[in-house]
Amino acid sequence: MLHTSLHCRSFPSPSHLRSLVLSSRLFPSVAVRTSPTLSLRRSRANRSIAMAATEDSRIKRIASSIRVIPDWPKPGVMFQDITTLLLDPQAFKDSIDLFVERYKDKGITVVAGVEARGFIFGPPIALAIGAKFVPMRKPNKLPGEVISEEYSLEYGTDVMEMHVGAVQPGDRVLVIDDLIATGGTLCAAIRLLERVGAEVVESACVIELPELKGRERLGDRPLFVLIKAKGV
Repeated sequence: MLHTSLHCRSFPSPSHLRSLVLSSRLFPSVAVRTSPTLSLRRSRANRSIAMAATEDSRIKRIASSIRVIPDWPKPGVMFQDITTLLLDPQAFKDSIDLFVERYKDKGITVVAGVEARGFIFGPPIALAIGAKFVPMRKPNKLPGEVISEEYSLEYGTDVMEMHVGAVQPGDRVLVIDDLIATGGTLCAAIRLLERVGAEVVESACVIELPELKGRERLGDRPLFVLIKAKGV
């Protein structure tokens, strides 16, 4: 989100403004004049408020379009189902637009999508910002030579792979997935990309489950999310 700081030192006091308005009513020939600086600041403030309101309405639309299914896939889990977001073209577009607005001027050269739902959000973002899309897949899904990264799960381990040569040293990468829970998958993606010499600019997800502390697992690596939800 964009936040604009307004320095108010040159604004007239409320009592001074009231006296000016009263003067204009009592003496129609006396015009209330606004300085160019004040007009510019008011214009910027109004524009910032309008942008914030627009963004807020999009976030609300996205959040309301995500279905929550209790006790799936196991008791106690509140599953965040994004398939209902995909059924709402405006909410889906809003989610892509918010990511594109954030990353279009950051010099991103690669959008790396984490299997599987990162494949839904990653390609349209990559197309919009002029970056290539690289799928980061589960084992034995890619046909060419791969580089792999093993990572820990709650019960056991898993492996993430990408094609050798898909990402080059010096590439500026955005890692995209639909959700961050414990953060293990995103950490593995980041490590894999850094091993080939890429710079991971940021990770981005539609949904964060703060109670599972995935953000803490990422450490100082930046993370951007649209929605914070309860998942457990």
